[in-house]
This record gives sequence, structure tokens and C-alpha cells, in this order.
Amino acid sequence: MTGHRLGAWQGTALLVGAVLGPGMLVLPHLAAVSAGPASVLAWAGLLALSVPVAATFAALGTLRPGGGGVAAFVRPVFGPRAEAVVGWWFYGAVPLGTLAGALVGGRYVAASLGGGSGLANAVAGALLAGAFAANAAGLRVSGRLQLVMVLTLVGLLAVAVVVAAPSVSTTHFTPFAPYGMAGVADAAGVLLFAVVGWEAASHLSGEFADRRRGLVRATRITLAVVAVLYLGVAVVATGTGATGSPVPLTALLETGVGPVARPVTGVLALLLTFGAVNTYIAGAARLGAALAAEGALPRRFADPAGGVRRSLALLGALTGGVAAVALVSGLDVDPLMRATSACLAAVTTAGTAAAIPTLTGSRRAVAVTATVFSGVATAFCGWYLLVPLTLALAALAVLGLRVRVATT
Repeated sequence: MTGHRLGAWQGTALLVGAVLGPGMLVLPHLAAVSAGPASVLAWAGLLALSVPVAATFAALGTLRPGGGGVAAFVRPVFGPRAEAVVGWWFYGAVPLGTLAGALVGGRYVAASLGGGSGLANAVAGALLAGAFAANAAGLRVSGRLQLVMVLTLVGLLAVAVVVAAPSVSTTHFTPFAPYGMAGVADAAGVLLFAVVGWEAASHLSGEFADRRRGLVRATRITLAVVAVLYLGVAVVATGTGATGSPVPLTALLETGVGPVARPVTGVLALLLTFGAVNTYIAGAARLGAALAAEGALPRRFADPAGGVRRSLALLGALTGGVAAVALVSGLDVDPLMRATSACLAAVTTAGTAAAIPTLTGSRRAVAVTATVFSGVATAFCGWYLLVPLTLALAALAVLGLRVRVATT
């Protein structure tokens, strides 16, 4: 949408789409494995974290409409090296996150057909191959279709909560914290996957009819929608025992409507994950081409005609490599989501830190709070922080090599 015609509700739909993704199809189960019923504390804590983070990115977007995202805020404060590192964090997270998303879709399809991990992996491979083929052919999921998919996911989550709520039992909340607070912190590490995406607010600011208040209103509504959905799913899935299933949304719907939920969620999960995977691949391909043009990636990945085919090929090779490692080692969705969360949490922390000298007054205080909270949440990622650390070192090495070549 262009021409500054976005209203609060249209902007809300786009923001919800940026924050809410198909990871919600599996995260209640992964969090419960780490913390048991106490995983609801991790959900609540991360939602509280989202408030200052969302407010900070909304303030940045209002200050610099259409500012180009986190990289545009990081460069003037921390310099071009930091901008390159943030770009690598985004780019490097996509092979991990898209594989995780495809595996989630495969898991739901396999469950709907009564298949096992072999079928789930085959469906995931087909999803990824289809998404890369679509991008190579120049096909994209339209903005309207993506919006329909987001609204479908919102509706699916809401229906699941409503139909399963009468079956909630307190017996499923005991013992409440079988793994202690360490388990809650561990759950927070994977649940970060569900609360990253607030930086998208900075991209949308220039599209609002009311630039000063439109984005702020949309951010507030999105916070409310996301909080209700996340807490509703977390509490009801825990209270019905659905978190014990690797396909918790199917388990929730089966509790309320019976076996018909299985094929319905299988089809919807397939569509939702393909849409998300296709969109992330398209965005990452453009990002990779931009990084190569700036020298933050080897310049051979910048198409002479300004296209993204070389970047897309690199992205495909990286995704294939990650998939091969996952297949050989038996790597499941949980570590892939945690590694993705570590990268995107680092991006969020860099963005909020850049906001501190950029904003003034009370908004600066909010940015300080957001940076502290983001830093603490990022620490929950534990040794998965080695992933963004490795990517940062690689980015700096490529930049250093470019400088040495230019000076010889």
C-alpha cells in the first residue's frame, strides 16, 4: 500500500503479520517441554518485553518515516560495520528460520495423514523447493494474499482457544514448575521466535495517512491482539494438555470439534507455512543482493543487472546445507528456532540501542528500557548466541578483505 493511505486497522493487520507467524503452530509445545506449565510465565514475560520494544520502533518510525529498518538506524550511530553485521544476522537467520517453518508445516501435514517423521521431512523439502522455485520464476505471494493468510492464522488461533477453553482443567497445571526458573528461562529462549518482528513498525510509518499517530495506534492495537492470542493459546493449550502434542493446535481443535480438526489444520498449516517461507526467502534474496552491492557480502553475489538470482542461489545453497546437517544429525525444530531467535534478538537489541541517542525525552527512557530488556532476553538464548557471533565475525572478515583488496 502506498500513498500514505494506511489507517490504524490496516496498519494493525500488517504489523500482526510481521509479529505473528507459523511458529505459533508449534511453540506452545516447545516451551512446555522446557518449562512445563510454568511456560506461561515465559509467555507473559516476553509480552511485557514487547511493550517497550514495540514503542521504541514505533517512535523511530515516526521520527524517520520509511527509514529502511534497523540497518538504517544502526549505521549513523554505530557505523557501516555494525550495519553489515545486522544485515548478516538477518540474512543468516533465514535459512534456519525457513527450514524450521517448513518442518512445522510438514509435521502438521504428516499428523493429518497419520504419517511419521519421514513424511514430515518430505513435505518440508517440497515446501522449500516450491518456495525457491517460485522466487526463481519471479513469483511472489501478493500483499493481499499474505494478509489473508495472517488473518486465517489469527482466526484459527482464536477458534482453537474458544472451542477448547471449556475443557481446561487445573490438574494440567500441576506440578507447575517441574524444571524451576531455569526451565522458564530456557522456554523464553525459544519463545523469542514469537515476539521478534516489531522492527517492521519502522518500515510502515511512511505509509500512514496520519504519520504522527497512525503507527502508534496500530502498534498499541497489535500489542493487545498479540497479547490476547498468545496468552490465550498458552493458557488453554496448557490447561487441556495440548502442549504435550507436537502439533498443539490440532490437539486444541480436536478437543473442541473432534477428529475433523486434523485434516483442516493440516491443510491450513501447509498454506500458512508456504506463504511465510516464500515471503522470507523473497525478502532475504533482496537483502543479500543489497549486501553484496555494498561489499558486505562477496560482490559476486550482486547481479550486474540489479537482480537477486545470485543471492537467491546462495540462500538456496545455505538452506540446503542446513537441511542436510539437520537430516543427518536429527536436528529438530527446537534448535533451529532457537538459533533463529538468537539472530533476530540480536537485531532487536542493536535497533533499540541505536534508538537511545536518536530519541529524546521520555522516548529515550523507553529505548533504554527496551535495550536492557532485549539484552536480558537475548541472554536467554544461551550458547545459541554463537550463531550471531559467528555471523558477525564473518561479516567483519568480508569487510576487512574488501578494504585490503581496495588498498592494494
